[in-house]
Amino acid sequence: QVQLVESGGGLVQAGGSLRLSCVVSGGSVRNYDMAWFRQAPGQERDFVAAIRRNGGATLYTDSVRGRFTISRDFAKNTVYLQMNSLKPEDTAVYYCAAEPRTILSSLGNAVNYDYWGQGTQVTVSL
Repeated sequence: QVQLVESGGGLVQAGGSLRLSCVVSGGSVRNYDMAWFRQAPGQERDFVAAIRRNGGATLYTDSVRGRFTISRDFAKNTVYLQMNSLKPEDTAVYYCAAEPRTILSSLGNAVNYDYWGQGTQVTVSL
């Protein structure tokens, strides 16, 4: 049974940084396409960033490109989301997602991911 556990969320002032972690158990990060999504109150779950299992190619939504970085640590079986220059509009619950089959279509589509974490709250104040 694959499980994803996120951590690292919290309250931060605008301009600050946070690093989210997603620890994977029951499977290896090497074998999954991994992604981060976020959901603000009353909003749909939106794509943030993804990393391909093979080669580690990354993809970002436009609003976070240049501020956020997705990475992985095979030894720790963990995927990270480094978030810098945070803005109030980044406030949301952040979810980690994993897909064991190679995603041939869009990495940014939530329906392509089979496994999800429980989420971690990120709140950015003015």
